[in-house]
Amino acid sequence: IYELTYIRKDGSRFPAVVSVTALRDAQDAIIGYLLIGTDNTARKQAEEALLKAGALQNAIFNSANFSSIATDAKGVIQIFNVGAERMLGYTAAEVMNKITPADISDPQEVIARAQALSLELGTPITPGFEALVFKASRGIEDIYELTYIRKDGSRFPAVVSVTALRDAQDAIIGYLLIGTELKAGALQSAIFNSANFSSIATDAKGVIQIFNVGAERMLGYTAAEVMNKITPADISDPQEVIARAKALSVELGTPITPGFEALVFKASRGIEDIYELTYIRKDGSRFPAVVSVTALRDAQDAIIGYLLIGTDNTARQQVEAERRRLDTVLQESHLELKKAKVAADEANLAKSDFLSSMSHELRSPLNAILGFAQLMETGTPLPTVSQKDSIDQILKAGWYLLELINEILDLALVESGKLSLSLEPMSLAEVLADCQAMIDLQAQKSGIRVFFAAPQGPWVVRADRTRVKQVLLNLLSNAIKYNRIGGRVDVRCEAVEVGRTRVSVQDTGEGLSADKLSQLFQSFNRLGQEAGGQEGTGIGLVMSKRLVELMGGRIGVDSQVGVGSVFWFDLETSAAAQTAGGPSENQLALAPSQVPSAGLHTLLCVEDNPANLLLVERLLERRPDIRMLSAPDGRSGVEMARAHQPEVILMDINLPGINGITALRILRADAATAHIPVVALSANAMPRDIERGLQAGFFRYMTKPIKVSEFMATLDAALAHARTWHEGEPE
Repeated sequence: IYELTYIRKDGSRFPAVVSVTALRDAQDAIIGYLLIGTDNTARKQAEEALLKAGALQNAIFNSANFSSIATDAKGVIQIFNVGAERMLGYTAAEVMNKITPADISDPQEVIARAQALSLELGTPITPGFEALVFKASRGIEDIYELTYIRKDGSRFPAVVSVTALRDAQDAIIGYLLIGTELKAGALQSAIFNSANFSSIATDAKGVIQIFNVGAERMLGYTAAEVMNKITPADISDPQEVIARAKALSVELGTPITPGFEALVFKASRGIEDIYELTYIRKDGSRFPAVVSVTALRDAQDAIIGYLLIGTDNTARQQVEAERRRLDTVLQESHLELKKAKVAADEANLAKSDFLSSMSHELRSPLNAILGFAQLMETGTPLPTVSQKDSIDQILKAGWYLLELINEILDLALVESGKLSLSLEPMSLAEVLADCQAMIDLQAQKSGIRVFFAAPQGPWVVRADRTRVKQVLLNLLSNAIKYNRIGGRVDVRCEAVEVGRTRVSVQDTGEGLSADKLSQLFQSFNRLGQEAGGQEGTGIGLVMSKRLVELMGGRIGVDSQVGVGSVFWFDLETSAAAQTAGGPSENQLALAPSQVPSAGLHTLLCVEDNPANLLLVERLLERRPDIRMLSAPDGRSGVEMARAHQPEVILMDINLPGINGITALRILRADAATAHIPVVALSANAMPRDIERGLQAGFFRYMTKPIKVSEFMATLDAALAHARTWHEGEPE
């Protein structure tokens, strides 16, 4: 692979990087050469031209001398040429549309490459196909060595060149991996027979013993003219050799004699040495060269000579000059990029504020609808059968509308990049147990049997526990809703590859045709289920896909019409031991409430919305042990808390005057009220709103619409906390 300048028909020039391969027939005789060139200043146009060049493409993919593997954007193999079949032992049919190149590579080397790239580039790289193409996907030239694994399990070292394939809009549509088997004999022969760089070998005194065809081409001498006659110093710029000797003398603290000793001094001390100098041709002309020097040693580690491998640096210097020019252009555009980034940040902030406002405005009326409907459902006297049916319809529609609001806002957060995740080691076994308890009632109502395979260990993965549960519950809910009568659902965990754990949910439903599978992860597309009796938004699977991918995983489906479907997602396996924790979220939700001690308790509700205030009053009518006070704004709420010393305060966030968070800070700063547990009860339900509220010091943060069971359980917890403080045992 070398650099040179091509000359167009019109006489104009451009710098190119060219890769040269000999094309051979079945008897290994050379029948031609393949030169693949890329324009360094217009790589994208060159790649497009490569894809469109039918004859060149045919030569590449019909050559048995190197493997050409083309993938789609996700890494799944689409083309597997005869060279790949010969090297790896697979037929194209055995790998196409089934595996990625990472699946036929040494997994430990892939992991090591991912770790090295993560350190080099400062961003975490997932072990797997991403590690093999990460540089290429960023437009960085990438050639590396790895070990391929054949079908029979044997291994061989290969040198692989990776290129991103792009469409006319510059979007990546796949990758091309060209590999050659690394053989010692072939490599040695390539070095000393290559015309692309000079290989000069000397004896221990520096007298030239080998002068390859590349050296002859670059320097104009024949091998016979220099072998056993001169040293490499005799064909180098003498002033540069003297300057190098002086510099080495200063650097190493020992006098270095100008001449051949100066060229090989570091190599003779076992120090890796690559330097630039000017070679002088036989005709007296000069050219800049980059020279790598290696000491050649015998079995007793004695130096028997030196090998100097040189490349013409003219093209590189031209490239560097062009690169410096481009750097200047980039610097000039830097201010424009900064302005664009500021504008984008402001747009994202405006979008986040809009989402937060919409969440609040939509939840406030739903709080009254669902809250009073729950009161009517369980009121005294109990509603009639007809009334109960009407109330059930109100609750069903209200909770469905809330689910739709939550999913749309969640999806908007993901699309805007504002959804925060906490990736840490977590036990899938615990999440499966939680989901099993939460899905049982839905399964029983639908007459579906759900089986959770006994997990072999905790199955620890690196992910966000809450979001994993969200994805799994969505898949389980779909498997139950769209199953057949008397059907079943099977849930299991398994290791699918090194470093990856898969969770799969298999149902016995109708299955999905190829046409429906292609539409599966589209927003609001319910695949024709709109006319059925099952509710749905068409957002759940889209959201699940986004969440799994944000956690560094993959999600997919295998389906057969008339048999059923298997939805699955893979996550990164974590070696971290799962620490023993407290009860799961579901166990906490099902735990019996802490009934406060006998006596009348005082609760202060700070709320400016009359409907919401009335709802709280109606709820507390069922708690004869609680006396309720109310305040319409934050300032009067603070004054009433100081005057009446309530045991618990319910605080809205969006209040006239001062907001709930400011009121909380005032209460915390006052010794007379600092101990009172303050529970936020707000329609601000965005994750950042909840996080901000908990960080501000609220005892709990409840979102509207109110769930009666959650509301009562939170009151019990707050009263228990208050009782503990009054008994002199503050937490």
